[in-house]
Amino acid sequence: MTTDIIEVNDFIVMIDSTDSKEAELFNCQFEDDIIGITFYNSGHVDIHAFDDRENKNSTILKSRKGKCISFYGQQGVKFSHNISQKEPLQSVSIFSTRDNLLKLSNNEKALYELHLSELLQTSDWFKSGPEVRLTPEMQLTISKIFSNSFQGYSRLLFMKSQVLELLSHYFSKLEQTENIVMDEHELQKLYKAKEIMENNIHTPPTLNELSKLIGMNNNKLKKNFKQIFGMPVFKYLQIQRLQKAYQLLQNQESTVQEAAWQVGYESLSSFSHAFFKQYGFRPSKFSK
Repeated sequence: MTTDIIEVNDFIVMIDSTDSKEAELFNCQFEDDIIGITFYNSGHVDIHAFDDRENKNSTILKSRKGKCISFYGQQGVKFSHNISQKEPLQSVSIFSTRDNLLKLSNNEKALYELHLSELLQTSDWFKSGPEVRLTPEMQLTISKIFSNSFQGYSRLLFMKSQVLELLSHYFSKLEQTENIVMDEHELQKLYKAKEIMENNIHTPPTLNELSKLIGMNNNKLKKNFKQIFGMPVFKYLQIQRLQKAYQLLQNQESTVQEAAWQVGYESLSSFSHAFFKQYGFRPSKFSK
């Protein structure tokens, strides 16, 4: 596994990636009480948190693609990461001590006190905090973190802007989630719809077909999907297509034409235009 560690203000940021074909085990330990927020753009990781000083019960966090987790760990708590070989790993972790968070400006500190109060106040040796699904905005920010070509101080300045952007999207998502009141059964239907679209980006179902597959009428599906995921169904599909194409091109697994076809674009010009609108450059950049 490749780990890039940088300091951004009072945060420690770890940027992890691997495309190993074999499972990997990674261990770490923190020297202070910390609060962590980790964004998994891709990958399949089981995190084992334990404290063998007092023989305390261990905790396992199952981290998956498209998931963001938060947690608190006391000084000396150990973390063992079991990284699956099922798919490449891309994750960004942002850590801070509780003391440093309390030294933030009043406006910034209020975000943590409002949304992560259980982590700031707990006396447990380890505690899990809120979990959210990555929004397309978060995924785009993470993609920019992994694909930038800046060096030296320019890179540090760029990373600082992206970390702050990622945290802004994270807290915005928490606010939206906390304000939404929806029946759990209905919520599961929407996540099923999202999964169906993600698994069928080349030949997606129509809105009518999707409605039947999840057992929800068209109007309700359109309204509730946008409420939960922040955009219409087929806008979400477009972003998933472009992100898949981005990965194929970045990993040199496909030509531009092949990537466009694999994600469901019949017109190369339409694909190039949509790609430019999403990422700010043409997909042909990867072939140079």
